[in-house]
This record gives sequence, C-alpha cells and structure tokens, in this order.
Amino acid sequence: MKLSSNFIVLLAVFHSFLAVGQVIPDPNETPQDSLVVDTLVIRWTQEKIKIIPRGVRRIVPKSTLNRVKPFTQKPRGYTPQLFWTRENIFGLNINEVAFVNWNAGGDNSISALANLVFIRNYKFRYLSWENELRLRYGINAQEGRALRKTEDLIRLSSTFGFRKDTLTNWFYSAKFKFNTQFSNGFNYPDRDTPISRFMAPGYLFFGAGTSYILPDNSFNTYISPLTLKATYVLDEDLSNRGAFGVDPGKRAFTELGFLITQEWTKEVFRNITVNHRINLYTDYIRSFGNIDIDWELNFLLKVNNFISANIGTHIIYDDDIKFDEVLDATGAVIDPGIPRIQFKQVLGIGIDYKF
Repeated sequence: MKLSSNFIVLLAVFHSFLAVGQVIPDPNETPQDSLVVDTLVIRWTQEKIKIIPRGVRRIVPKSTLNRVKPFTQKPRGYTPQLFWTRENIFGLNINEVAFVNWNAGGDNSISALANLVFIRNYKFRYLSWENELRLRYGINAQEGRALRKTEDLIRLSSTFGFRKDTLTNWFYSAKFKFNTQFSNGFNYPDRDTPISRFMAPGYLFFGAGTSYILPDNSFNTYISPLTLKATYVLDEDLSNRGAFGVDPGKRAFTELGFLITQEWTKEVFRNITVNHRINLYTDYIRSFGNIDIDWELNFLLKVNNFISANIGTHIIYDDDIKFDEVLDATGAVIDPGIPRIQFKQVLGIGIDYKF
C-alpha cells in the first residue's frame, strides 16, 4: 500500500514536468505546416540506345606512336600586325640590234637600263609616313663609238602626315625631296666638257602643307603654300659659269615658293598599269607665275611575275636650266642661252624582280 502511494506521487511529478515543456497553442492562430516543399525532383531511368545514327563510330579512341610524324616546318606562332609596308623592286631592260650584211645599213648597238626602287611606308590611324628611294642608270654601246649615258637619277622623297580622325583622307603634311645624279653628263659628241656632275645640280625641296591620300595609296595629292627649294652646284667649273641658275662663283641658291605634287596609279586594263607623277613649283620672289614642271607618265605591261614591258615619257621645264650657251675664247659666258622643254621617251622590255 505504501509502494502504491509512492508510485502515484512519482507519476504526478513526471506529468507536471511534461506540462511545463509543452507549448499550448493559441486557439485564434491559423495552423501552419512546418515543412515547406519548393523543389520537386524526378528521376528518370536511363535506357540503352537501340538505334545508332549513321556515321557514328562505336570505337574507343586510341593514340599510337606508329602514326606520329615529325614536324617538317617550325610551328608558326602569333605574328603581331605590322603597320609598315615595304617593297623592293629591281628592273633591268636590255635592247640589242645586230646587223650582218644588211643592205640598208646600220650599226650594231646594245643598251641597258637598270632601275632600283626601295619603298617603306607606315600608316596607322592618324599617322602616315611614306618613304621612297629610286635609283636609275642607263648606258648605250654602239659600234664605232664609246659608251654613252642614257639615264641617270638619284631621287629620295619622304612625306609625313597627320590627320584628326580615321574617317578623313586629308592629312597635315611635311615633305622632303632630294634629286641628283651619279656621274658626269656630256653634250655628245663633246666628252671633254661636262655639263652636269654629281651634286651639280642637286635639288632639295622641303615644305609643309596638306595631302589627300586614298586608303590604298593609289592617289596622292600634296599641296604646299610654303616650300623651300635649294639648288646646289658643287662643281667649281659649273659654278663659275653660273650653271643651273646660281650666281657665278656661288655653290647654291634658295627659293621660296608654292609646290603641288600628284601621284596616281591604276590598272586600266588587265596587266596594264598607268603611273602618273607630276611636280609643279613656282617661286614667290624671283619669278612668281613661272612654273617649273616635272612630269612622268609610264605604262607598265606585265607579262608574268618576272617579265614586263615599259612605255614612258618624261617632260621637264625649268627656267633655271639654259640651252645654247655661248662662250668666248677665254671661256667666259657671252650668252647664257634660253630655257627649253626637255622631253624623253622610253620603251623597254626586261625583267622585274621583287624582294
């Protein structure tokens, strides 16, 4: 009986303990589900492919050393874009005439003309820099007479331009140009008195202006309202005679004037290219309005990558270059002569090699 009373007391204590930890719900509160499901996972069973598409090869890829071949060339890595374009051209034209028992007569002759051109151009966004060095020399050998010079030229030109944006073809430009020759020139058949030498004359142009240049460089026009022209006669004899416009005894004289140059290249027909180049200059102080002209027009007929034909003309008029000069017995100049139009025509077939 005593054990039963103790068991009843213990059961009452345990019940009170459960009552303290139990949370009595509010009868006015809406019951909520404590488990929120926001993701639904569906598992599909994998089935084996029964129909294999055509062209699919059910093989295990293998790598065998029997099929490995060594590299025949060095792998090419990444080559950064270059903004320089370069061109080297060597040309050689040869003309030959031979006679054997020719009733109409004639002398055997051979002539050769060598042409070497180096071009280096830079163009990127706002800047343009064009450089060209052109060398030409020609000789003629005829039976019964000594060698004669037919062509002689050294020409170096450089033009630097800057534009405001990449859409316009107009550039603010500065231009440098220099011309002279390699060897002595004579008024044949006189071979004792040279009429020209290296740096006699030598012409230098330097000025600033504006240029219009197409993106492919096929058309280039340069206009300079302020250009310095210097004429050099470094040979003493020619200087004392006042050749090429210098005062007697002087080695150089300078002019300030207006310069226009234009170059145009276009393939007018298949394998026929026209190249036009002209320089117009007038001096402000000594003879304004009297225009010096230097005009070249060439037709290049391309046969293949190595053989070509060239038909060209060259016209020069310079008021400072006189003809029909008259000297007295002592060598003094009596009559300086008059300027004349100089004309040259060239026809040749030869080889052109680019490197």
